Amino acid sequence: MSENRTRFRLDQRRAPIYEALEQFRQMRVVPFDVPGHKRGRGNPELTAFLGQQCVGVDVNSMKPLDNLCHPVSVIREAEELAADAFGAAHAFLMVGGTTSSVQSMVLTVCKRGDEIILPRNVHRSVLNALVLCGAVPVYVNPEVDKRLGISLGMKREQVARAIKEHPNAVAVLVNNPTYYGICSDLRAIVKMAHDAGMLCLADEAHGTHFYFGGGSLPVSAMAAGADMASVSMHKSGGSLTQSSLLLIGPNVHPGYVRQIINLTQTTSGSYLLMSSLDISRRNLALRGRQVFHQVADMAEYAREEINAVGGYYAFGKELCNGNSVFDFDTTKLSVHTLDIGLAGIEVYDLLRDEYDIQIEFGDLGNLLAYLSIGDRQRDVERLVSAMAEVRRRFGKPDKANLMKQEYIEPEVAVSPQDAFYAEKESLPLRQTQGHICSEFVMCYPPGIPILAPGERITGPILDYIEYAKEKGCSMTGPEDAQIERLNVLKGV
Repeated sequence: MSENRTRFRLDQRRAPIYEALEQFRQMRVVPFDVPGHKRGRGNPELTAFLGQQCVGVDVNSMKPLDNLCHPVSVIREAEELAADAFGAAHAFLMVGGTTSSVQSMVLTVCKRGDEIILPRNVHRSVLNALVLCGAVPVYVNPEVDKRLGISLGMKREQVARAIKEHPNAVAVLVNNPTYYGICSDLRAIVKMAHDAGMLCLADEAHGTHFYFGGGSLPVSAMAAGADMASVSMHKSGGSLTQSSLLLIGPNVHPGYVRQIINLTQTTSGSYLLMSSLDISRRNLALRGRQVFHQVADMAEYAREEINAVGGYYAFGKELCNGNSVFDFDTTKLSVHTLDIGLAGIEVYDLLRDEYDIQIEFGDLGNLLAYLSIGDRQRDVERLVSAMAEVRRRFGKPDKANLMKQEYIEPEVAVSPQDAFYAEKESLPLRQTQGHICSEFVMCYPPGIPILAPGERITGPILDYIEYAKEKGCSMTGPEDAQIERLNVLKGV
């Protein structure tokens, strides 16, 4: 690995993919390859919409521009620069989103029948990977903050117990952080996993900025010694949607990881996405610490102002207890809404429909406003004002009929893969109680399954689904788009 890293002089002011595309643009090459729009000439409406600057570099792999499936030049250099910036042994540019990164991470370490220790409040991409590879989840069920109704992190003793009871598990997977900004004791979990001969994987979809926190933000996966981390650059890092990174430590073989990635990732890697990763990495390496310090300050200002409105609770580091909430991401603006008599999803809809403000997501009791490198102070002030108006105009004195429960402990009866591919039947929603589900049901975002394949359907789960539908949550996963029926294992 060290020999490979010396091929290029690592200068974080460089952006090799972007530079290669600019050189290519100047060459005025006549295209007799794909894509078929031929630098936009074949699709003038698309060119008018996106701009010539954009479609002109929407090109195919070729020697001057390297190949994502087997990079040897500019893409390889961009990967090495990303690894250097993030403190990893190697980095992979991912163009299938962090979903693809997470799936590649799990598929690298798991095969059919392997056990993997993980919290149940994981993103659907983790469980999708288990469907693909046939691994079996060992869930560490998180505690729930009873006031907020949200899942917390994994407690150290819970992880230790799971490792002791499942000594043949291949890995422990950790959310760093959760959607709400809650972090587990990652360093301790990494040590426990390594002491047991297991790898530690981190879903850092919402933790890109941890690498540039300068000690003021929670520890990053690579700094904590994790073996693999999926980093969603397009979230807080500023790259284009669907672009991501997969980081690995020194104990994981990069050649094998590449093979796993190439099983599912496109052979036509988008240079728009790759160049955005390249440019964004450069931006973060040069200015990330300063920028994210400003983001954290804006979030803290917003918390203070929203809490001053009354009724809302914008929570932060006061939740930290040294274990299930080991640390908190202060850039996250997570707000509890039930005390104004409205579900989070209702405030989410009102902010968009009445005030032209798009929030990241709202669930049954909370909402999340995502602050990152592109936010401005005046926009934060507009959000605070709008939330005050929502409370005044739409708040309700009675919250008795609002559901608080955000986490229901699952009963895993069958492995996700076996359940997904088993013979199944479709039943009306209420008739599925007691049966084993063969598909996913979730609110998206955040994309944490309410039900996953192989889990037994219970009355509280059905109550939750019906309530979420009633409140207007965006429900995804089942074959039946209306979620009036669910597929269950036949005869079970």
